[in-house]
Amino acid sequence: MRVRVSDGATDEEASAIAEALAQHVRDEVEVFVGDADAPAVVREAPAGAPGPAAEATAEAIAESDDLGPTEREAALWDEIEDIELGGPEKYKQRLEEQGKLFVRDRLDLWFGEDGLLFEDGKFANFDAWHPDSPEVDAEENGDRLPGDGLLTGAAEFEGRELHFMANDFTVKAGSMAEKGVEKFLRMQQRALKNGKPVLYLMDSSGGRIDQQTGFFANREGIGKYYYNHSMLSGAVPQICVLYGPCIAGAAYTPVFADFTIMVRDMSAMAIASPRMVKMVTGEDIELEELGGPDVHAKKSGSADLVADDEEHARQLVADLVSYLPDSADEKPPRTEGKPPVKSPEGIDSVVPQEPNKGYDMTDVIDRVVDEDSYFELKPEYGEEIITAFARIDGRPVGIVANQPAHRAGAIFPDAAEKAAEFIWTCDAYEIPLLYLCDTPGFMAGSQVEEDAILEKGKKFIYATSSATVPKQTVVVRKAYGAGIYAMGGPAYDPESIIGLPSGEIAIMGPEAAINAVYARKLSEIDDEEERAQMEQELREEYREDIDIHRMASEVVVDEIVPPSTLRTELENRFEFYEGVEKDLPDKKHGTIL
Repeated sequence: MRVRVSDGATDEEASAIAEALAQHVRDEVEVFVGDADAPAVVREAPAGAPGPAAEATAEAIAESDDLGPTEREAALWDEIEDIELGGPEKYKQRLEEQGKLFVRDRLDLWFGEDGLLFEDGKFANFDAWHPDSPEVDAEENGDRLPGDGLLTGAAEFEGRELHFMANDFTVKAGSMAEKGVEKFLRMQQRALKNGKPVLYLMDSSGGRIDQQTGFFANREGIGKYYYNHSMLSGAVPQICVLYGPCIAGAAYTPVFADFTIMVRDMSAMAIASPRMVKMVTGEDIELEELGGPDVHAKKSGSADLVADDEEHARQLVADLVSYLPDSADEKPPRTEGKPPVKSPEGIDSVVPQEPNKGYDMTDVIDRVVDEDSYFELKPEYGEEIITAFARIDGRPVGIVANQPAHRAGAIFPDAAEKAAEFIWTCDAYEIPLLYLCDTPGFMAGSQVEEDAILEKGKKFIYATSSATVPKQTVVVRKAYGAGIYAMGGPAYDPESIIGLPSGEIAIMGPEAAINAVYARKLSEIDDEEERAQMEQELREEYREDIDIHRMASEVVVDEIVPPSTLRTELENRFEFYEGVEKDLPDKKHGTIL
């Protein structure tokens, strides 16, 4: 770009203007003094220059008043450039060895060149470490602490504005200290005020133990993180991506978030480090085994998804936010509808008539929801229940579906808790619910009792009872025991109960029922053929009693529909009941969590 300044400007002034503008507009700058034909100073563009838009703006400003930046601004640009370099170079090299991006490169990946709207607190703790600060002796200056190891601000992501925080692992391993904590808290509090989503890009070793008096137990210290997480919960979506070993206090942000993504071979989270675990319990364990992605995706359920690498993590979040509103005060975003990837004509062929025969429920889902819209959460945890987002004619829905391909679709404690949390989240963000029921009910046995099947089953039923979003329930095949309660049965205020011709609703299945009621009578028949015939007759009588036609005749279900029309039925019913309003009892809150 070319800039002309007033006659009489010194070479030093022209040089300062050229330097500052080159940094600002990221382009080559030529400064002309007065009417001179040749530039007095030329400054080359710094790396990564965008150019045209910034050039036009700067030229307009320069020509309008013949004024430009001074040395004071140039000095500020130098400070900013230094801060943006992050921590010591040796720690950047370690990032490369670990296959991780430097935090500012990570922000570029997430938001692109123009997506970062602004940053807050870049100069946090500046006076304590920077050589240009009057309070620091350059010879004694030790650790670099730019931004106090934490970046916060606002950005545009996939067309949506959001708040973000990101740890800089090159600064004290991304640890949290007084000024960084202050930045984190301000970001959360502003999110509460303006109702925009929050993205946490975590790579933190926890609190700086040697500086804990400045932030640990204070009213506005690190403990306030989790208070603010709780206040934000259900108000705006909170999404956390883990890039490193998040230990102790740092591990709570992921579990407080609505959605957590871990990155394979990079991330872990645990209440204490392996070293601390060994000190306290004597257990010798590696971090991956203690709190790696497989632990939290398959066993604890704390991770919703596991990404293969940084780019994959970004794509998963991009897909996720497409189903979510910016806040609980808004409706989820709709898109143009698409036909299913597989024809609804095949639904009846997918579902076996025999209640004990397994099949994959996703084969039904693929014939109901829009193509490429199925997005499953916690796929490796509590696999006998599917929790997934999808779209039906462009409308986001939350799917809770029994999975007969795993444990016959029986509901185990992990699956009950997983479903309850998913329903609770969908209800918070106004995402309608679709229940696809095919379950023998809650699992029985000593092990599941020890694993709290009653407590976690209670949460599942409570979440279904309390959800006020539109609910559609489909009895795909068997709906036995309390399974039909948790899965949005007739007593749980669904907008519709739809039955497929393969459906059954009963306290228990025919085999169990016959054994429970007629075991003694059957045992008194000595002839095996006669006993088998009697058992078959009793089973057929029982099946007639629980058949979906009997349920429709007694108006237990609203309608039996041909399976090939299920997609259309759901489109119409979700559309018709879109604006339904449901009131909960006037109380502070329930006592079931």
